[in-house]
Amino acid sequence: MKIAFTTELPAEGFRRLGGQTEETVSLLMPGEADWTDAEVLVSTFDYRVPRELIETMPNLRLIANFGAGYNNIDLDACRERGIRVTNTPQPVIEPTAELAFALMIDVARRVSEFDREMRAGTSRFGVMQNLSHSLYGKTLGIIGMGRIGLALARRAIASGMKVIYHNRKPIDVQRDDVQCTKGWQQTVIEEAEYVDFQTLLQDSDFVSLNLPYTPAVHHLIGKPELGMMKRSAYLINTARGAHVDEAALTEALKSGIIAGAAMDVYEHEPQVNAELLSLPNVVLSPHTGTGTWEGRIAMCENVTDNILAFMNNDINKMNIVL
Repeated sequence: MKIAFTTELPAEGFRRLGGQTEETVSLLMPGEADWTDAEVLVSTFDYRVPRELIETMPNLRLIANFGAGYNNIDLDACRERGIRVTNTPQPVIEPTAELAFALMIDVARRVSEFDREMRAGTSRFGVMQNLSHSLYGKTLGIIGMGRIGLALARRAIASGMKVIYHNRKPIDVQRDDVQCTKGWQQTVIEEAEYVDFQTLLQDSDFVSLNLPYTPAVHHLIGKPELGMMKRSAYLINTARGAHVDEAALTEALKSGIIAGAAMDVYEHEPQVNAELLSLPNVVLSPHTGTGTWEGRIAMCENVTDNILAFMNNDINKMNIVL
């Protein structure tokens, strides 16, 4: 079996693939060899896999995506060919929730802003200088209470915040497919309050986007939605850049419609709106939600699990998207 990689990834996460005895496995690194006869493609969330690429690989049977999101892959083309698609949802949960919480603290307490001023020598010391806002006692509104949303809510509740959330429907802890019937997940669900979309925008001090991208939620946050938020509120986006109309967000930040924003993803990534770069009330990071050494290796291991399960025809052990 030939496995092609679109991107260089930590080799230690794929050692088990080299240990197969019943089937010879060849790992084709980027630029190392011709991919056309590969049966498995390991793609990354920032690498597009369009129909044109899929059609050049007649033996392709599995796309093992490195990442939870898979909108980088042409699923219609895969469906037509009967190509399996898998992702890595579990390892991304804690690192992404951790970054979302870090961005909340950063933008509210103005950490990056103060750091820039200190380095530039423009800081002023004083009791009533450099004031910021605390997270304690504030309301966090989570749009998309999936596994990452739950992990973020756990951190927020532990920090003394109230959590409200909006999904298409409330989470029922008694449903088997939710898998929140015991442990901290159930505690979080019981403490968090389900509200409608408009109420969440109006009542939250922090609005965090933690939902997957589909065309139905393109520009979920635009000028009308920003206008519903408190003038003291902050928008946090670690999900997908296209959830937010960046032109409307930039105008809202400049005019004081909302207090600030912290973003890890961008509408036209990797390009970043130049005006966002110039605003002091914005914290920006370069799509690093899952970007820890521990997270990357765990994601590689999850990709390996999916490939081995595919080789063994054990679909119950695969994170199947398609």
